[in-house]
Amino acid sequence: MVLLYEKKEKIATITLNRPEVMNAINRELAQALYDAWADFAKDSGVTVLIITGAGEKAFCVGADLKNIEEKGDPHVTSFWDGSFRLPMRGAELFKPVIAAINGHCLGGGLELSLLADIRIASESATFGQPEIRRGIFPGMGATQRLPRTLPYNLAAEILFTGERVGAVKAFEIGLVNRVVPSKDLMETALSLAETISNNAPLALRAVKEALLRSYDLPLDQGLRLEGLLRRIVGNTEDAREGVRAFLEKRKPRFMGK
Repeated sequence: MVLLYEKKEKIATITLNRPEVMNAINRELAQALYDAWADFAKDSGVTVLIITGAGEKAFCVGADLKNIEEKGDPHVTSFWDGSFRLPMRGAELFKPVIAAINGHCLGGGLELSLLADIRIASESATFGQPEIRRGIFPGMGATQRLPRTLPYNLAAEILFTGERVGAVKAFEIGLVNRVVPSKDLMETALSLAETISNNAPLALRAVKEALLRSYDLPLDQGLRLEGLLRRIVGNTEDAREGVRAFLEKRKPRFMGK
């Protein structure tokens, strides 16, 4: 199987499973990734997603260039009909996503990691958009999401040079949240996912929607959106349960209602 998709209680895990080619994305993996992403989005029983790559060498090195050479660039052949689908091309998801990044995170791999709200890197992780060195355009969101994650000048340097950034540098510039030893990577991601999954799922969705939708809004419009979402969430049973649990000094039992 080119992709492993597991659910345990409130946490789902997607593992890109082509370690022999550093988890490069071919058509089969792209479809499996899209399907798993869509399933997580609609499953109300799972709250947090962890995405990672199999093996120790790479999270994902982007497109499988050998596959493109043999079968053509799917981005070109499917531009109009939408037959080649990946989450990076704008699939909305208002649930928390954590990327556990082991080894190389390059090209489409970095673009995939940019979909995550929180990125945790192993000490051996490297990041970059090398497409420019091969005459390829980084068209899976890098030109749009990278300058929304980093200051423009840092995003431009990564995109213009095609050079790689190590884990420590990635942490220093804010590309990743944490750097941990490789042996602690998944344990750290799972611990964080468990902490997040204990919170009210509707409130989590609302917070993420406010974060994403207010990127380009003027402050007054962002605050208006925040106020509307607060009112909606405040009328949920989960909000009432949270207050009751606090007053009764017990752990809340959120039901997503």
